[in-house]
Amino acid sequence: MKRVGTLVVIAASLALSACGSSNDNNTTSSAAGGSQTSASSGNTIKANSANSSKTVTIGSKNFTEEFILGQIYAQALKAAGYNVKTQLNLGSEQIALKALKSGQVDAYPEYTGTALTSFFKRKATDVPHDEQKAYQEAKAEFAKEGLTALPPTPFTDSNGVGMLKSKADSLGIQTISDLKGKDAKLSFSGTPECPQRPDCLLGLKEVYGLKFKKVTAVDPSLRHKVLDSGQADVSIVYTTDGQIAQGKEALLEDDKHMFPPYNVTLVFKKSALDGLGPDAQKTIALVQKGLTTEAMQELNSRVDIDKQTPAAVAKAYLTESGYLK
Repeated sequence: MKRVGTLVVIAASLALSACGSSNDNNTTSSAAGGSQTSASSGNTIKANSANSSKTVTIGSKNFTEEFILGQIYAQALKAAGYNVKTQLNLGSEQIALKALKSGQVDAYPEYTGTALTSFFKRKATDVPHDEQKAYQEAKAEFAKEGLTALPPTPFTDSNGVGMLKSKADSLGIQTISDLKGKDAKLSFSGTPECPQRPDCLLGLKEVYGLKFKKVTAVDPSLRHKVLDSGQADVSIVYTTDGQIAQGKEALLEDDKHMFPPYNVTLVFKKSALDGLGPDAQKTIALVQKGLTTEAMQELNSRVDIDKQTPAAVAKAYLTESGYLK
């Protein structure tokens, strides 16, 4: 295993703390015992015995980042004294939302940009580029349906533009604007729908004025392989991809703020959240503090590259950051 202590360094730089216990997918965890103290006293989660009679079911969608987030929230709430169940790997956002509304789960992590475009029918071009505005719009729409969207994570997992660091350095490229004037000699890779999407190649043409020598459509799972193999010089990636944490790739700065925000909000059924009392929201807010883009890249890397389990990675995040004793 590599990068031991990376999260400690990240957390220390942010003056953070966190921890938790492992919890397998689709299993039930019994409440942690403890004295009747605030769940988020200081930076360490403390169990509140008043929460032991309260049960919460955390769900997630069906990919690495969601599994990790689901485990972080579940383990943190368990540490606060709640009885916690998990139903991770629900499926797409539409399936996850249906599970939430039906009461199959009490909460699951959703992306603000996804909610606005997939649930509330905003055009991608109409999604606010200001992270808080996007969150507030999503929160207001969720509220109309009896759902509460908690304040978002620091990180946003949006589309981004990636290059091999060696290539970017040799060409003096740090921002997407830096590609202008060099694009005619560079090849580009994106998903099949990328040329028609304003948050993909279409936007790069319209906002940055880029026109690449060659454009190749590939499956999203190959977005890093095409760079590594030399099939593409520039590729659409996701800003929290674990591969970026390896240091081999450079994520170019979106200096014209073309890509809309996709911060995560833990969305609760309002009635379920109301029944949990104040410790739930305090605990979620606490453990989200350390979820920066760099930290999320690292966590995803530990699962996708190091092949650790999401439960183990979530526990390491909480432990290394100091949220639990």
